[in-house]
Amino acid sequence: MNALTCTGLRHAFGEHVAVDGIDLEVRRGEIFGLLGPNGAGKTTTIRLITTLLPVRPGMVTVFGVDPAVRALAVRRAIGYVPQLLSADGTLTGRENVGLFARLFDVPRRERGAVVDEALAAMGLEEAADRMVKTYSGGMVRRLELAQALVNRPELLILDEPTIGLDPVARGALWDKVTGLGTTVLVTTHYMDEADQYCGRVALMHRGRIRALGTPGELKSGLRPDATLEDVFRYYTGDNFDEIQGDFRDVRGTRRTARRLG
Repeated sequence: MNALTCTGLRHAFGEHVAVDGIDLEVRRGEIFGLLGPNGAGKTTTIRLITTLLPVRPGMVTVFGVDPAVRALAVRRAIGYVPQLLSADGTLTGRENVGLFARLFDVPRRERGAVVDEALAAMGLEEAADRMVKTYSGGMVRRLELAQALVNRPELLILDEPTIGLDPVARGALWDKVTGLGTTVLVTTHYMDEADQYCGRVALMHRGRIRALGTPGELKSGLRPDATLEDVFRYYTGDNFDEIQGDFRDVRGTRRTARRLG
């Protein structure tokens, strides 16, 4: 059984079709990259999978469960780190993770141990009782991963988890992600990350999957010396005005990057 299966997945906002009939499978235990320019439909796809947007029956299954039928069961199987920040700077790291533990109905008698386990998994034990507003950008992202781990998810979904981070912080975050040993669906604009860490990737543009395979397959299929960035440009176009998304995309991305420092 796949961790995730999308069949003919479609969603429109009024007359704008954001996701246009995509078929996608994520295998158990793999790190799968969903790549594409701003406005390609990646975040809408993730919101459909995570039950944040309504989906018609039969379009999505998560470990065989249809979110249109059993949304709560799907939520319990998923850990989700959105692109925009979800941590509260006026709380400590421990308080932030504890809040998520309560939201996921972790039993009170288990809550302390679960919170400690999630913080330790992200290397935040020493900083756990500091205010999050004193954290570096990399620490904030690791805290958000800890928040997503409190329900011990079988599928971890990361929407641009390293946006705004320097190369050292990006590497440290990926070390934590790869060490979890869980199934991961990730979106990123950093092609070096996708090439290094993703077993397979899908290139999405204008709501559709344009190419799918291992990074090596996609690169060799284009030309012998191609990079994954070359593949990205080939399938999604390189017209600046066409691929950069709308005002809200740019504003949200810049706000997140600025807050992560």
